Amino acid sequence: MNKLLKDLYDCFYTPPEFSEQKQEVEECHQALIKALEKPERRLVLRIMDAQSLMSEERSIDSFISGFELAWQLSVELNQFEKERSVSRCTAKRLGALSVSGKEVT
Repeated sequence: MNKLLKDLYDCFYTPPEFSEQKQEVEECHQALIKALEKPERRLVLRIMDAQSLMSEERSIDSFISGFELAWQLSVELNQFEKERSVSRCTAKRLGALSVSGKEVT
């Protein structure tokens, strides 16, 4: 099921541009390259990669959670409509009258 939801995410979700944030990240990255030695640069890149992966996973998880919530709401609404329809049919069969004395439709 998660594969299907991941495929739906890939199909329907368009990530925002974040152009200002991307520019800031790039500027900070360039400043770190100039200020740090090679081992520290690698460490910073590993941190950035891990944060990017966490952000992507969080986005997918949020999409899946929203989809599951929408699905549960849909099931609840369908159940509500079925119960409402059955109660109307039952009321008609019993010849139920409204407060005004007219038949309920």
